[in-house]
Amino acid sequence: MTTAPNGTPCWYELTTSNPDGAQAFYTAVLGWTIADAGMPGMDYRLASAGGDMVAGLWVPDQPGMPTFWMVYFTTNDCDAAAKAIAKAGGTVHKQPADIPGTGRFAVVTDPQGAVFGLLQPLDDTGNAFDQKQQGHGNWHELMTTDPKAAMAFYGKQFGWKASTSMDMGEMGSYDLFNHQGADIGGMMRLSPNMPGPQMPFWLPYFGADGIDAAVARITKAGGKVVNGPHDVPGGAFIVVATDPQGAMFALVGPK
Repeated sequence: MTTAPNGTPCWYELTTSNPDGAQAFYTAVLGWTIADAGMPGMDYRLASAGGDMVAGLWVPDQPGMPTFWMVYFTTNDCDAAAKAIAKAGGTVHKQPADIPGTGRFAVVTDPQGAVFGLLQPLDDTGNAFDQKQQGHGNWHELMTTDPKAAMAFYGKQFGWKASTSMDMGEMGSYDLFNHQGADIGGMMRLSPNMPGPQMPFWLPYFGADGIDAAVARITKAGGKVVNGPHDVPGGAFIVVATDPQGAMFALVGPK
């Protein structure tokens, strides 16, 4: 059983109906190297950046699943974590199961309905999340109907702590959360004026070498910019976009 801290972002996974199109898009936009994982009976592809595996792309075997990005967080006991989430008002969509050579995982939602994954890795957590590396996960944004309740839920499950809160005017506040001494994401109230699904969801941010250049690559590769680019505190710039299949993601980096 791993001793990784609960709640460390550790994997990013795209559910898509067009893996070839998604592979071409993210290779062009983020410079990922993507290869088949060799999993019998399913199309699962592994994306690498800077020598680190950072994300998975897969085609679900059940029809009707939406195209979306899901974030996985570590747990040192997947079964116990899934039970605790259900007891706290969340839902377990995929019961804990083993991934040979990787660990034990589950797919759950928080009480407001945002989907995320749990992973109990066999050894270390890998390097998919690295706020200093391009092409890696850099930030995690939760759009939710109840930010206060969400912060309390994740605080209890993962030990996250509320950090800086920024006034966003009519949109409410943007509430950062801290894990292991670093801010790793923010939460804000879902608004009908926001792009994206009108239900709670996690939005992953990947590191980019330059936002203006990334925007050009997104549009050239068939994606769509839905918000930004604009600057954020700390001197970085962000852009929110959708890939050609409609999955929403975001990028952060210098201008």
